[in-house]
Amino acid sequence: MCRQCDYRQLLESSRLECTPHRLAVLEAVGNGSRPLTAAEVLGALQPSGGVNRVTVYRILDLLVERRVVDRVNSGGRSFRYGLAPNANHPSHAHFFCLKCGRLECLQPNVLSLDLAGLGKIFPGRIEKAEVRLDGVCADCLAAG
Repeated sequence: MCRQCDYRQLLESSRLECTPHRLAVLEAVGNGSRPLTAAEVLGALQPSGGVNRVTVYRILDLLVERRVVDRVNSGGRSFRYGLAPNANHPSHAHFFCLKCGRLECLQPNVLSLDLAGLGKIFPGRIEKAEVRLDGVCADCLAAG
């Protein structure tokens, strides 16, 4: 959850009109304690109503395209959505539990990736790096 981000400003700095639906979807993603599925974003918006499933998917696609939100691979053809790195939300790796399917954010300082150094030896332009560690979470280990 990012309590420091100004969601309205994130939209405007990405040259997106700050519509009520876009703001609601971005707030749902940003206020999540972990990356959310599109269904979880929709569920977070249901109490206020007014946003249908197709609209949520379109807004998520737009926010990913404009690099306001990251689409994180969570296995198979499944994705989760979290805030893209910004001044208040540093880039970080994720942990995926192979048993329960939960995807958690890891602290930014846990695992670092030297993109500048990699850029010196890689002949292309790196635009995004996604690091996901797979294993079994503490809850699943405790459950046996």
